[in-house]
Amino acid sequence: MAEMLYASKKNSILVVLQGMDASGKDGVVKSVFADCPALSIDAHAFKKPTEEEMAHDFLWRVHKYAPAKGLIKLFIRSHYEDILIQRVHKWIDDKKAAMRLAAINNFENTLVEDNGTTIIKCYLHLSHERQLEKLEERRIEPEKQWKYNPADFEESKLWDQYMKYYEDAMNGSEIPWHIIPSDQRWYRNYCVAEIVHAAMKKLKLAYPTLSNA
Repeated sequence: MAEMLYASKKNSILVVLQGMDASGKDGVVKSVFADCPALSIDAHAFKKPTEEEMAHDFLWRVHKYAPAKGLIKLFIRSHYEDILIQRVHKWIDDKKAAMRLAAINNFENTLVEDNGTTIIKCYLHLSHERQLEKLEERRIEPEKQWKYNPADFEESKLWDQYMKYYEDAMNGSEIPWHIIPSDQRWYRNYCVAEIVHAAMKKLKLAYPTLSNA
C-alpha cells in the first residue's frame, strides 16, 4: 500500500512515535517499516533544538519535515517534546504549555485539512522497571553501548513528572493517541503495524491509470 500511496500522490501519512528513553522508537522504524519502498518513506529524529531553531517559533523546525503528498513520514520524537521535557524541567510554565498545545492542534489540523495527511500518534508505553533494565543493557552490553547516555538515567528519575505531562498532552490533543504496550518488542511492533495498516486501508488507495495519472 505504501507504493500506491506514493504513486497516487493524493494523501500523506505522518506517524508520530513518542515514548520515554529505551521505549523502542528506533526499533519500530526498523521493524515495522522495513519493507516500504525507499521512495515512499522518510524518518526524522528530533534532537535538541539548534541555535537557529531556537531563534524561531517552536513549530518552525517541525513544519519543514511534514510529509508531502505520497509520502509516509516518521517522527522519532516530535513537536510534543516542546510541552514535555520543557515542562518537566520548568523551562516553560503551564500557561505557555497550554498555548503551545493549542498551536499543535492547529498545526495538525492544518496538515489534515490542507494536505490530506493522516496523523497516527503512538505513545510507546514502557514500564519504568523495563526501562531501567534496557538502560542497564545499554551500559553493559558491548553491541548496545553506542546507545548509552548516562543522562538517560537522570531523566528516568523524573518518570512521574513525565507521565503527568504526557497525560496532559494526550488529554488536550484533538487528534487521538494510540497507547502501545511496549515491554515486549514483538507485540509493540505488531500493534503499530496493525494501526498503520488499518489507517492506510481507510484511504482506499489505488494505482493511477493512464486516464487519471
